[in-house]
Amino acid sequence: MIGTEHIININKPMEWTSFDVVKKIRSATRIKKVGHAGTLDPFATGVLIVLTGKNTKRQSEFMAMPKTYVAEIKLGHLMDTGDRTGKIIESLPVPKLDEEQIIAALDVFQGEIQQIPPMYSAKKIKGQTLYKLARQGKSVERQPSTITIHSIELLSFDDDRLSLKVNCGRGTYIRVLAEDIARELGTLAYVEELTRTAIGNYRIEDALSIPEFIENWKSSAA
Repeated sequence: MIGTEHIININKPMEWTSFDVVKKIRSATRIKKVGHAGTLDPFATGVLIVLTGKNTKRQSEFMAMPKTYVAEIKLGHLMDTGDRTGKIIESLPVPKLDEEQIIAALDVFQGEIQQIPPMYSAKKIKGQTLYKLARQGKSVERQPSTITIHSIELLSFDDDRLSLKVNCGRGTYIRVLAEDIARELGTLAYVEELTRTAIGNYRIEDALSIPEFIENWKSSAA
């Protein structure tokens, strides 16, 4: 592990920003050039690819890889952030759903679809970061982007919750996908839990926690 050129598969902990992980690895390794390939929201966990040295130039290559997520979705409420960290801004009853109805709704969103980026995102419009505007109570017009949903699998459901496995292309917002699926079902939704389980062939089963990475780094330097 000694050197400055690394591709590190980190299991990002909850409540850490992706940049928090980058800072921690930079501090632990003393490598100056450290970046990541694909932001995860602070409330989310899972695979975060951290690149060091010359590998930081490969960021676009890794960001273009398909990504897999497992999302726990709560039906009946819309959050301003699209996830459990926000506040409820609208509520609707949840219709009685069966598996056939849910799968039919999921099928609507497979393939190339249009998706409007959320205000609570790191996307920039005219040089302004959307989440910074959102925190000021501002909203700006966003143009829809074309994204690709390779597959959506229904893992489980009950009266007001869905568990989904989503394999998708670059630029997909799972929070927005959850809201759009809920509207197709006649209700509202937000994401309660989100885990990125893979980026390309980099899987969560092989990912290192921050303490594991630091311990491995220290051992290799000994």
